[in-house]
This record gives sequence, C-alpha cells and structure tokens, in this order.
Amino acid sequence: MTRLYNDPVNFVDEATEGFVAAHAQRVCQVPGGVIRSTRSKPGTVAVVIGGGSGHYPAFAGLVGQGLAHGAVMGNLFASPSAQQVYNVCKAANNGAGVLLSFGNYAGDVLHFGQARERLIREGIPCEIVAVIDDVSSADQEEIHKRRGIAGDLTVFKIAAAAAEAGYSLEEVVRVSRAANFRTRSMGVAFDGCTLPGAKDALFHVPAGKMAVGLGIHGEPGISEQDVPTADALAELLVAHLMEEIPDGIDSVKGARASVLLNGLGSIKYEELFVVYRRVNQLLTEAGLEIVEPEVGELVTSLDMAGASLTLFWLDEELERLWKAPADAPAYRKGSLEAAPPIDASELDIPDADAIPPASEESIAAARCLYQALSATRKLIDQKAEELGRLDAIAGDGDHGIGMQRGAVAAELAAEDAVSRNAGAGTLLRLAAEAWADRAGGTSGAIWGVMLNALSVTLGDEDEPTPERYALGITKAREDVMTFGKARLGDKTLVDALVPFSETLERAVAAGDDFSQAWRKAVDASASAAQATADMKPKMGRARPLAEKSLGTPDPGAISLSLIVGAIQPVVDRR
Repeated sequence: MTRLYNDPVNFVDEATEGFVAAHAQRVCQVPGGVIRSTRSKPGTVAVVIGGGSGHYPAFAGLVGQGLAHGAVMGNLFASPSAQQVYNVCKAANNGAGVLLSFGNYAGDVLHFGQARERLIREGIPCEIVAVIDDVSSADQEEIHKRRGIAGDLTVFKIAAAAAEAGYSLEEVVRVSRAANFRTRSMGVAFDGCTLPGAKDALFHVPAGKMAVGLGIHGEPGISEQDVPTADALAELLVAHLMEEIPDGIDSVKGARASVLLNGLGSIKYEELFVVYRRVNQLLTEAGLEIVEPEVGELVTSLDMAGASLTLFWLDEELERLWKAPADAPAYRKGSLEAAPPIDASELDIPDADAIPPASEESIAAARCLYQALSATRKLIDQKAEELGRLDAIAGDGDHGIGMQRGAVAAELAAEDAVSRNAGAGTLLRLAAEAWADRAGGTSGAIWGVMLNALSVTLGDEDEPTPERYALGITKAREDVMTFGKARLGDKTLVDALVPFSETLERAVAAGDDFSQAWRKAVDASASAAQATADMKPKMGRARPLAEKSLGTPDPGAISLSLIVGAIQPVVDRR
C-alpha cells in the first residue's frame, strides 16, 4: 500500500514539488507539468509526453537532454487536461513544431487531441503518436485499439533522439511510428495498487494467482493462473511476444531487438534479474541479438505487484537512435555535454486566468450559461450515486463521482468568469478546462471537448442565436466522435448526443421556438439513452465485459440525457 503522504488531495502536487527540487539541474516546473531546465537547440522539434501520475519514472522522469523536452502530469491515473498539455507545449516549443506522445487511453487521446488543435490554430505544427504496445489489450487486427504500457519508453526515446539529431517534425513522426509498430509488450500482476488515502487496493488478484495481461490501471487481462516460478514466467511472456513478429522482420534468427523487463512497483530488482536471466536465455536460443536491454522500473503503477516484458524490434536507424545518449532524472545512457540552463523569463507560459474583452450580448449569454452549468451541478449531485451504480456493472464505478467533480469545478469556474464579465466563449472555455482537469478520465475529457466546442462556436463577440447554439452542439458532436472515435451503436455517450444534436438542428432550421426545439431534442436523447441497454459496448473499459452490460443503459448516455433535460428550465427562461 501507499504509506507516505500528507493530505491525499495534494499528493501529486507535493510529489511534483519534491521531484523538481531533487532534479533542478535537469527539469523545471511549469503549469501542467515539467520541462527541461536546460537549453535546447533552437529550430528543433519538441517532444512532449505525458499522462496520469502514479507511473514514475513515466512521465516526468523521462524529461532531459536526449529524451523528452516536457512531460504533462495529470492526477493519479487520470489524463491531464487539454490546458495542461497546451501549457507544457508552449513552454517546451523550440520553433519547429511539437510531437505529442502518450499511452493510447481514451482520456489522453481526447485531451492531447484538443491541445493539438489549439496549437495548430495558433500556427504551431503539432502531431500525435499514441503508443499501442500491449498485445493483451486487442487483437493484431485491431492494433490501433491497443493501450500503451512499458513500450512508452521505446517510442519516447526514438522520438526524442530524432528531434535531438535535427529531424523535421515529419521525420520525427515517421521514426516514432516505426518504433511504435515494432514494439510489443505483455504484463502480469499478482495484486493491485493502492491510491494514497485509500483503505484498499483498486483491485485484487486472488491469492496464489497471477492475472495475465492485466493493464497498468487494473484493466482486465486475458486469464488468471497459478503464480509460476521465475523461469516459467519468463517462458510465458517470451512465448506470447514471439507469437507476434512485426512486419519487416523476415527471420527471428539474426534479428536485432532491445528487451525491456519492467517492474510495476513492488517487484524488487533482484526478482527482475532472476526473470531476465531466463528471458535472455530463451531469446538468445531463438537466434535474437539483444541490443542494450533495460531491466528495472520503467513504467510503474504506484505499488502494483507485477511486471511486463517488452520486445523492441530494431532496424539500423532505430538502433542508432535507441543507442543515442540521454540524460534524464530516471534514464541515462552514454555521455552528453551539459547544455546551459534556460532563463525562466524566456519561457512562453500562457496566462490562463486572463479574461479577454467581450460584447454586452455575449456577457449576457454567459450569465445564462452559468445558470445552465449550475443546473447541471445540482442534477449530478442528485444522480451521482445512481450513475456510479450503473457504471459499476461493467466499468469501474467512478462515472458518478467523476461527473460530480467535473460539474462542481465547471460551475465554480463559470461563477468566477461571470464575476469578471467574461463572454460566453471564455466562460465555456474556462468551464471546459475546469471540468476536464478535475473530473479526469474519459468522461472528463469528453465533457471538456463538448464545452470547448461550444466555446469556439459562440465566441465573445456575437450574440448567440438558436442557430449558433445548434451549430455549437453539432460541432461538439463532431469533435467527440473525431477525438474519441466512438460511433452510433458503440454504447457510449455518442448514442444520446447524436439524436439530441440532430433533432435540435432540424427543429431550429424548421423555425421552431428554441425552447420547443430543445424539448424535442431532450426527448430524443432520453429515448436513445434508454435504448443503449440493448447494446454491447465496443469501446472503453466496459468492452471486455460486454455481456455483463446487457440490460443496463450506458451511464455516459444517461448522464448526458439527464443534463440536457435539467437545462430545459434555463432555456425556457431565455
């Protein structure tokens, strides 16, 4: 269990403060995470990595010369917000664009994707490579759905070495993707991890058993079996990874690869070395030439008892970049001439608290939007327990509390924005950032995307008309489907959002009074949300437990339909 903490709410902030104090010669803190405290070559690509905290040395420990230029740090096991990503990217930018890389989790995809769009709008080229190394999380035919685990390190290292060598953004993306598709990992766990202040672990594995393929947040694996000997574990992991040789490898015999044996938190280094002894034997016997392997804690999960094995299949270019020197707090190889320190006054750190000028019509609309967010918060307060119960049937049960945290944060942000005469667009932007940042997870990211889409559409100048509101909700629908990849029938919030958006759009176009149009859309959304009970989930953490969710509507669809219904009185008054 996690034993050393003060107030659990401040755990990540205090850990970050201590980390930066211990490694000030390599990193400095900026809003949202950390960047190199040393100067990078102007006109080079910046590699920004990140995800939830709790996985050290990922992500902050991998920032430094030859490795990442910055790391975005969300709350424990929660995606960082788009604002956090944006802040770190602005501070780390060297003038040649930014590559964002992270494990392929829905919340991260949404938030990093939002930040990318914002950077591009400001003229900063930005691309994304989401790591997909975990072979247990999806079949090879759906490799794009796989999650990122310890293979994060290989992709981050290749991207950063390429940037350090002066590659263009296009070329950094190319080699990063090559590394991504040549990396395969598989993990096992003997027991779960405990969040600071929690009375019990997030999950448990039965005594004497081992979960095969379990994810680093407790996502379902593929089987349970008796705890093996160290040699038997090595044989199991190697056998699984050798079943899937990446394209471009003609023969295992004579192929070159790096090997990463990763401890997830409470497995000791000596235990890992015992396992690696057999891993090395098996791969050598198969004719593989091992290049600069790594054994130790690379991507952890607080105090989880478990380990993972990664094979990174090399070609000449990837091997050269893998061997390139690096000097980060938690990862060093070769030797580098120390770069001079940066001057903090040179950093481009956005003032997220600034309120731009707005028209009187937009300021008036912002007050109505604050009332809508207040109604949302009151509704979620009443329904949080029910939403959590729905989510627990096939998910992790945190939808209610996550929505509650997000709604409270959004209402507070909106209240502050109204007190400072913010326009509609600014109020929604601040509410989006607060919701996503406080709620965390996929639902936090999705609501951040939706509110941000409305923000961009409404702006701070024009008076929002019914047509403009309908257009904003259409953009919200499009952005959620673009970033989250969900479609109708996947049993997600999208199944309630699409009928709501389409009905509102049609009714407004037909000339209906906005209150009447909203009511029609609410009815369509409510019916569609209830209909998700007959669907099997095709995305997210509920997907591996699809059968269990039959007969139960999707909590995300239900919460959306309830919220738009709760807003009806505000629309009527408008």
